[in-house]
Amino acid sequence: MLDHLIKGGTVIDGTGAPGVVADVGIRGDRIVAVGQIDEDAASVVDATGLLVIPGVIDPHTHYDAQLFWDPAASPSNIHGVTTVIGGNCGFTLAPLRPEDAAYTREMMASVEGMSVAALEEGVPWNWESFADYLDRLEGNVGVNAGFLVGHCALRRYVMGADAVGSEASAEQLDEMRRVLAASLQAGGLGFSTTLSRTHSDGDGQPVASRWSTPDEVLALCAVVGEHAGTTLEAMTDGCLDRFADDEIELFASMSAAARRPLNWNVLTVDSREPGRIPRQLSAADVAAERGGRIVALTLPVQVPMNMSFLNHCGLFLIPGWGEVLGLPVPERMARLLEPSTQAFLQERASSPEAGVFRRLADFPNYIIGDTYAPANEGLKGRRVADIAAERGADPFACLIDIVVADELRTILWPIPPDGDDASWELRRQLWGDDRAMLGGSDAGAHLDRMCGAPFPTRFLGDTLRGRKLVSIERAVELMTGVPSRLFGLRDRGRLAEGWCADVVVVDPETVGAEHATLVHDLPGDSPRLTAASLGVVRVFVNGTVTVVDGEATGALPGTVLRSGRDTETVLTS
Repeated sequence: MLDHLIKGGTVIDGTGAPGVVADVGIRGDRIVAVGQIDEDAASVVDATGLLVIPGVIDPHTHYDAQLFWDPAASPSNIHGVTTVIGGNCGFTLAPLRPEDAAYTREMMASVEGMSVAALEEGVPWNWESFADYLDRLEGNVGVNAGFLVGHCALRRYVMGADAVGSEASAEQLDEMRRVLAASLQAGGLGFSTTLSRTHSDGDGQPVASRWSTPDEVLALCAVVGEHAGTTLEAMTDGCLDRFADDEIELFASMSAAARRPLNWNVLTVDSREPGRIPRQLSAADVAAERGGRIVALTLPVQVPMNMSFLNHCGLFLIPGWGEVLGLPVPERMARLLEPSTQAFLQERASSPEAGVFRRLADFPNYIIGDTYAPANEGLKGRRVADIAAERGADPFACLIDIVVADELRTILWPIPPDGDDASWELRRQLWGDDRAMLGGSDAGAHLDRMCGAPFPTRFLGDTLRGRKLVSIERAVELMTGVPSRLFGLRDRGRLAEGWCADVVVVDPETVGAEHATLVHDLPGDSPRLTAASLGVVRVFVNGTVTVVDGEATGALPGTVLRSGRDTETVLTS
């Protein structure tokens, strides 16, 4: 007898092949049959008129901490994600010395927008080695979760406080190589690093990996190449706009040194910047010439961002803005009201040096979100330019008046400038290029500013009922088979006999996502943005039902993915 029978749905298997009406039989944690099935089952799902697809693989998450208080990995789980990759951007919670836990919490709060209170109350911090960390999660996750080994944690573990501000000595680099090797042997999926100026620790200093030399990075990549089923992930300043020559050189050298693929986050698409995509993808061509492989992550949907002049967000990263927005709140408010400061901020936001952050400079078209002061009552949902016209004021000055009245707490919604038809056509072309892959949700991070986790259901809905830029079969493959192949995941990302029973059943007429809402459900009553799913009928992880009609069941059948055991080596050439 089967444990589960999904009967009569349109099976889209993750390979890009045309969907076919078929049954899917599950026994234990495996798919045992796909086709016409007459065998009895303990549980039957009538999937007539529904789509049956592999579980979605999210290649860029930061669930490293959240899984301890939320092992289901919400809201990714209810949007059809069955496998998450964590440990990205050089940030992991292991290896870790006990005396460094407080520093790590403050760093994660700074670089990934995690609540310090949630990290203090929701994470046990009772491990040292990477093996210890993986063991703490084993048997207590609702999704399959694999983790890269972060450069910042390696440096801090070996160098202590000197990891910030110092180059590593030869002896320290040898020890980092040894610890990385042990972490990979324990199941780390690979190595991640960041050299991006957007990443500073809780003290405002560049994070540890930003103090490394190229030789140090390449030496660590060489260690990765000595372990089966491993990969690389990295981030530099140019990832957010356009690569400099030395960034392309470094990425290509990293992949060649490890003989492993390297993925980076995130390629933004904007028709007003037609040269960006060719420049960013050229890194893959350089790597290929050396026997390496580089893959850009790019999102298939627009993710609305919450901004404010109070909490760290993209506004703080505009050149020159940090010196104002980093001031104590009373002083910050006084400076913001100065006309000279307002002129300076507007000039810097639209300057060439702002790079990709120029996307944030269209202040008249900002939408006002939540407000708090009586003077701002009724402004939520309104455009700044319209409010300014009513007041006879300059739009930016009007915006400042609003946020200062709220003591900077006002939630602001920039209107993405890349929603034009030409930008969507560029995305469609990009999705057909094997130098790029869907990803970049950042799920588990920046919880009070963005909610990228619903991208699978939103993309499916757009493919089926919206822009219809690609076939549904290709859309599914982009979120399942493609990332599975990049990471070398064994028996995942496809619906086929003998493969792991990570299966999602969705209603093509309704699949999608609700708008993100702010809730206070983290440890320490900390806030986060989350979004409900629509049309997600069932989610199976390793043959166990984890979601029914958009609601989590509480089951925790996930696997902690370990390199070599759950992954195979992906050759770069």
